[in-house]
Amino acid sequence: MKKSLLALAAGAFILGAAEFVMMGILPQAAAATNVDIPTAGHYISAYAIGVCIGTLTLVFGRKVPPKNLIILFMAIALVGNTMSALSVNATMLIVARFISGLPHGAFFGTATLIAKTLADKGKEAQAVSMMVTGQTVANMLGVPAGTLMAEFLSWRLAFGILAAWAAMTIVLTIAWIPFVAPIKDAGIRGQFRFLTKPGPWIILAAVFTGNAGVFCWWSYVSPWLQKTGGWPSALVPMMMMLAGFGMVVGGLIGGQITDRWRHAGTAALGQAISCLGLLMVLTLPGNQFTSALLTFWIAFGLFFISAPQQLLMTEAGQGGGELIAGAAVQVAFNFGNAVGSVVGGAMLTTFSMNYRFTGLGGLPLGILAVALLTFYSLRWETHTDALERMRPVEV
Repeated sequence: MKKSLLALAAGAFILGAAEFVMMGILPQAAAATNVDIPTAGHYISAYAIGVCIGTLTLVFGRKVPPKNLIILFMAIALVGNTMSALSVNATMLIVARFISGLPHGAFFGTATLIAKTLADKGKEAQAVSMMVTGQTVANMLGVPAGTLMAEFLSWRLAFGILAAWAAMTIVLTIAWIPFVAPIKDAGIRGQFRFLTKPGPWIILAAVFTGNAGVFCWWSYVSPWLQKTGGWPSALVPMMMMLAGFGMVVGGLIGGQITDRWRHAGTAALGQAISCLGLLMVLTLPGNQFTSALLTFWIAFGLFFISAPQQLLMTEAGQGGGELIAGAAVQVAFNFGNAVGSVVGGAMLTTFSMNYRFTGLGGLPLGILAVALLTFYSLRWETHTDALERMRPVEV
């Protein structure tokens, strides 16, 4: 792998871990800040809201070389995770989580542009999937490690390590990422011109509804594993590692298929996989085997769609809106996360804290996402660019 992709993957790792680690340590964080589990879901929502607002920094960063933007985003992540480690009450932790989320969407929009620019021709999706692999590895290793720390040491230690990781990533970015020219300066209004077309809105709606559906369940995966699956709290980190492995495998396979087939079609396939998993959350009996299977299954589908969705939007924003378009995916993703955690919490309240019904809350949203992506693919992807993808081969 190119060193530049390793540096970008390191940045994706910290942001992925910062976003998802709260799901694994939610009971401990809730107890430490004297709130119940549904209220602690706001720690997840605060990060997601930070993602949405932080993307606006790209409006004023269009003239800045992408490498410098990556350094700025890692500096903000350093501050936010340090504050999370030092939080003494719920209000401070919510503010810290909000700051931690600010660089997330902007980072992935910028990192997608860098990875796509530096990739070999015809392997853009694989380059993006390798960058996103940092986020999935965070779920396979970082989140379980954070869950173990919360179980046996302190949940604060997880955020302290993420702050140190952000500092390391700044060094790697300076050393390994080459200069990439800023995007075409289309002005402030020109960056949003791609949003005058219906296609990008359909993609963003699919990202939002799809992730809202999955996060109805995923936001509460730690207590679900214990209450429904029968897993002891000491083994929850192992299940988080299984979920992370599913994300890594799903992301890599999704990138491979995307380079060979329709982007929206690939995303629709991955979203359908997640929908089937949510249906099984509701209908299958709760035990250790089924909960382990579903943890891998839904996580696989969740990141199977990552590379195709990022590329769909980056390509839609060509002509000066690439950064905003790429970041918009993460905005929709995390806005969906925020809404999903609220809907999931409402389902828990309505059905007497029965965690199986988080699947019921997410299923209609996931089905809508599949329908939107399928419609987009049939409407705008009938031309598969086969001739443009042909490359000469010397024998």
